[in-house]
Amino acid sequence: MLPSELLIHRQNGESIIPKRLKIDDRNLEIATDFITCFKEAVGKTQGELDRQLLELEGDSPDYRLKRGLAHLLKSGFCTFEVVSPLEPQELRQRVFTLSAQSVPSPIASQRTLSNLAAQLSQELNKEVLPQHIKTGLYADLQENRILTQFEEPIPEALLHRYNLSQVQGIFYRASQMTLNAHRNVPGEYKLLFRYLKLFQLMAYIEGDADHGFTITIDGPTSLFKPSTRYGLAIAKLLPALLHVTKWSLQATLQNRDLYTGQVKIGRFSIDSNCGLVTHYPPGKPYDSMLEASFADRWDALKSEWRLEREVDLIPIPGSVMIPDFRLVHPDGRTFLLEIVGYWRPEYLQKKFFQVRRSGCDNLILAISERLNLEKAGVKLTDTPARIVWFKDKLSPKAVLEVIT
Repeated sequence: MLPSELLIHRQNGESIIPKRLKIDDRNLEIATDFITCFKEAVGKTQGELDRQLLELEGDSPDYRLKRGLAHLLKSGFCTFEVVSPLEPQELRQRVFTLSAQSVPSPIASQRTLSNLAAQLSQELNKEVLPQHIKTGLYADLQENRILTQFEEPIPEALLHRYNLSQVQGIFYRASQMTLNAHRNVPGEYKLLFRYLKLFQLMAYIEGDADHGFTITIDGPTSLFKPSTRYGLAIAKLLPALLHVTKWSLQATLQNRDLYTGQVKIGRFSIDSNCGLVTHYPPGKPYDSMLEASFADRWDALKSEWRLEREVDLIPIPGSVMIPDFRLVHPDGRTFLLEIVGYWRPEYLQKKFFQVRRSGCDNLILAISERLNLEKAGVKLTDTPARIVWFKDKLSPKAVLEVIT
């Protein structure tokens, strides 16, 4: 995605219109030039690459466009590494310690590098030259990192990524979004809800699979303290949404006027006919770190209970629930596991209201101890679910204890 300073949009009344590049010969040529620049920089330092990019940018008035393409290539297609015989901090300590044993001079400096190179060659069982030490001494500085790998995209894909990133940037300052997922294949609903959970978005879902769902998502500026991290999470939802066949989205935005300092309200709308292209692979999204860790630890437990990732939607009046896991025993018993890690009081109230209305007698709630349920006005006494508490990691053994 793009940082705020590289976002380009215009405003028509309250409507925000992000910049979209045409996939034409001119823009394809610009994209090709930047891709070639990165390809030729493999094996060179980031500082050398940045100087080449500056030359390529020139004094063109569309410098933000070019910097945007460079940013996407650097952040999404490049691998930069620190290349040094030792960790640079340790290497500096070794060099400075040896240097302190002689009077400073060019000859003494060369002797120090040669002596240390001989020592490291023996210690590391590989050849280390004085030049390796000189280049590795400050290899941990950003401009000295080496571009070791570049996954070359085709020019058209880079332009599509740029257009998508410009639209994603709109949601950095969203206060609320309303997503209408019209009647789709049930699997697409599940995929969409999975992404909502994956990105930990505070969403309120109404509707059913026969008629479609209306999903209201709180934006980062609706929080008590605006969160850049949460804004990025909302932006990450858009490429996932492009896998859904039929949908429409309306967002309310809050932007502060640079001159008056006053908050201005903006509007943005987009739907499934937007022409944007996703770079997310099709299929179910990856687990969150918490869920992935839990699944790995469950497999290591070697329990007779089987952990399943694919869980059906649980319809409840006016909404839907989609638990994170299903636990299946060989004798036919099943339990559904829902991990509750959100923090906002209104969300917690809605979540536990859903649990009570679900009428589900085989539900397990794994609740983070970091949540202040009392402050949120949530009482567990009337919750028809088995409760498991966790801190940073959810223990499979703790889950087994409540079902056996």
